[in-house]
Amino acid sequence: MKPRKSLGQNFLTDPNVARKIVGALRAPDGAAVVEIGPGTGALTGLLHERFPDLTALEVDDRAVALLRERFPGLDVRHADVLATDWAALAREKGRPLYVIGNLPYYITSEILFGLLDARPHLAEAVVMMQLEVAQRLVAVPRTKAYGILSVAVQLAAAPELLFRVSKNVFYPKPDVTSAVVRLDFSRGSAAAAEVDPALLRQVIRTAFNQRRKTLRNSLAPWTRDRGLTLPHGWDACRAEELAPEAFVALARYLQE
Repeated sequence: MKPRKSLGQNFLTDPNVARKIVGALRAPDGAAVVEIGPGTGALTGLLHERFPDLTALEVDDRAVALLRERFPGLDVRHADVLATDWAALAREKGRPLYVIGNLPYYITSEILFGLLDARPHLAEAVVMMQLEVAQRLVAVPRTKAYGILSVAVQLAAAPELLFRVSKNVFYPKPDVTSAVVRLDFSRGSAAAAEVDPALLRQVIRTAFNQRRKTLRNSLAPWTRDRGLTLPHGWDACRAEELAPEAFVALARYLQE
């Protein structure tokens, strides 16, 4: 099957890497597993051997036909992952979902934010992405890579960068190195779950959109409109200096 550039397709060709990725998913027997973008099925066969309750979400109609032919009985859905209702899928399965997949580089962030929003319905995700994005997921404060995605992911889950993947094991060969990341949603912030998620996301984005400014200045529209003054110690801080949990406390303060 010829890769479609418009879909960001880079097919994994190394079976050893495929086994390593599938082996990183810590799903128990009988788990409901969802594969994002299976393509030609590099991971799919290995997954289907371990997990009979496997659902494959694929946007390419050619790949859908190929997968249905290669894996009779597999639940292959012609679907756009960005439009997937994870809550409905978890209700259908009757239990939290385990997610795995090689994410298209051009929509990696959008997919990740969709998974974060679905946190209550997910147990774990093992996903491959561009190394640069993977490093942002696990970045710490006061580093260049630390930003919106770092804070959002670390509040929703415990991210772990597992291993790098060479560009040479894909067809066509991409321009960048990849990495596999595990997201453990059972270890996300309990405090973050108690704050309005839309407010929390907006506070994080507003603060980082002007990351070199102090919070006193970057959040001025929030505090001014509400007649608030940031507590001592926060007003002189910059977004890049705050740990993820500090954003939860900040959002709770603005919410109340």
